[in-house]
Amino acid sequence: MRRSQVEVGDAFVDAGGLEECVPTVRGTPDHGEAWSRAWTALDGAGLEHEVCCDDFELTRRISVSGGAVVADYRLAAAPGYRFVWAGHALLDVGPGATVRLDPAARVRLFPEAAAYLSTPWPQGARWIEGDWPEPHGLHLSSLGPDDGTAVGAVVYRADGPGAPASALIVDGTDQLRMDLEADAQPASVALWRNLRGFPQPGPYRSIGVEPMLGRVFDLADAREGDCAVVPAGGEVRWRMTVSCYRRAEGTAGR
Repeated sequence: MRRSQVEVGDAFVDAGGLEECVPTVRGTPDHGEAWSRAWTALDGAGLEHEVCCDDFELTRRISVSGGAVVADYRLAAAPGYRFVWAGHALLDVGPGATVRLDPAARVRLFPEAAAYLSTPWPQGARWIEGDWPEPHGLHLSSLGPDDGTAVGAVVYRADGPGAPASALIVDGTDQLRMDLEADAQPASVALWRNLRGFPQPGPYRSIGVEPMLGRVFDLADAREGDCAVVPAGGEVRWRMTVSCYRRAEGTAGR
């Protein structure tokens, strides 16, 4: 009910599924501008839609290729416009589920992780960095069981903009893979591992595995290389591919 009554600028209302967070995730406006606005269909088949926000237009076209769902995006804005985008996917996975990311990736932890670290949080730090999958002793690849914690992290490769980002979620025999490609823009995977630690009161389980353009949740925190930037041509294009698998019991995972 609350979701059907939201207005632009309202605090985020969690509805599950996958939606667009742009031009920021945290910060202002909460979870960005797109989620609270209506999308307009651009074709009769309902495969291409557009949402118009104050400073940009976002277009998304859905297709199927080789059994995978492909989402092609275009953001049009004035050259130099800075933004963060996340495919905000909240997943219903079991307590034994895991997420597999690039073993050489770096991880940014944000201040809510301070309560779970064995060492004090550095004064004034917006984030701290470590190595996947156990930055500063937090085993982030496990998506359960519930333990009362809530941690957000951004996982990225340190080899510069244009490198793709991928995530594989494994839950028993079910597997979900998400791949993100974006030329000349920083790609990463954001994690929101809420194991009934948020919000207070009334915490609930909420698992987010989110392909992202950028390396921070809040656009206001972005330094050079931490967010996407619209080039002289006035648009940024990227592609997210989502694939699902179910393997037979007793066989090796992909």
